[in-house]
Amino acid sequence: MAEFWLISAPGEKTCQQTWDKLMVATSRTNNLSTNNKFNIPDLKVGTLDVLVGLSDELAKLDTFVESVVKKVAQYMADVLEDSRDKVQENLLANGVDLVTYITRFQWDMAKYPIKQSLKNISEIISKQGTQIDNDLKARASAYNNLKGNLQNLERKNAGSLLTRSLADIVKKEDFVLDSEYLITMLVVVSNSHADLSSCVVSSRLLFEDHDSGLFSVTLFRKAIDDFKHKARENKFTVRDFQYNEEEMKADKEEMTRLSTDKKKQFGPLVRWLKVNFSEAFIAWIHIKALRVFVESVLRYGLPVNFQAMLLQPNKKNMKKLREVLYDLYNYLDSSAAVIDAAMDIPGLNLSQQEYYPYVYYKIDCNLLDFKV
Repeated sequence: MAEFWLISAPGEKTCQQTWDKLMVATSRTNNLSTNNKFNIPDLKVGTLDVLVGLSDELAKLDTFVESVVKKVAQYMADVLEDSRDKVQENLLANGVDLVTYITRFQWDMAKYPIKQSLKNISEIISKQGTQIDNDLKARASAYNNLKGNLQNLERKNAGSLLTRSLADIVKKEDFVLDSEYLITMLVVVSNSHADLSSCVVSSRLLFEDHDSGLFSVTLFRKAIDDFKHKARENKFTVRDFQYNEEEMKADKEEMTRLSTDKKKQFGPLVRWLKVNFSEAFIAWIHIKALRVFVESVLRYGLPVNFQAMLLQPNKKNMKKLREVLYDLYNYLDSSAAVIDAAMDIPGLNLSQQEYYPYVYYKIDCNLLDFKV
């Protein structure tokens, strides 16, 4: 997925001139980036004090809502465990792919009314992000518990004959039940054919896998200790198993119930994740728009006159693009060198955020920790 640079620069005689200048420098001649205008409506400016405080609050809100977006995306990938290649097509914003949504961004007037103050809009987004985060925790916990219980039962019904459940292998007729003198025991025999016949009335192979076989062995009750001793000598394993029809039936019913519940929850959960991923992602991009607006007013002053621009850098030319942007805009702040937060410069604390002479925020659409 793509990485975008959301920047702004002050309008020259007109904002269109600012845009044209960027296009000439970055895309028309040297293919450094693919650019789109980023439309931000006329928001209420408020006082300088409010803007300064809001700048810090929006930075924290940006980080929080981005984390919610990533959590919802990652959980979508976890839930779609058998079809991870389909994850990306479920991660849409307003019904379109993320790149299309960002490059054609339009402010959602219904969700975030621009007649409200900037602080109110940020609070609407904050409440929305918190609600999605809390709902995700609750839904994920319920589904994970169900999935975990089902996996535990499935594990019991698989694996080695030494440890697995035998409920789906044995039948009532494999056992001598309610006898005063005889008892049936289950033995796992691994690649050995020692003779236990001296203390056994009868034996029968019930099940075989690539490692071993499961035998039912019927013997006299008084010979149990002798039989167990001989089994140990011959490296046979006597399974501690009591035939209980009701218990086995209950286990099978529990397995069926959990499997059915998981299927029932799967569809609604995926739908919830799709809807709320879209909501969270849309909220996140609106935070980016708010940050560009606030930072542009703080840097470039009033009246509001700036052009917000969305650049999708050509990966091979990112360094060159930075240099071109610096040449275009260094007049805005001559003290701002081309500095990247990844550089380790002693005594300089950039608080993990790159600083440039123009307003800049990165939008990274690589939301998952695996490649889909």
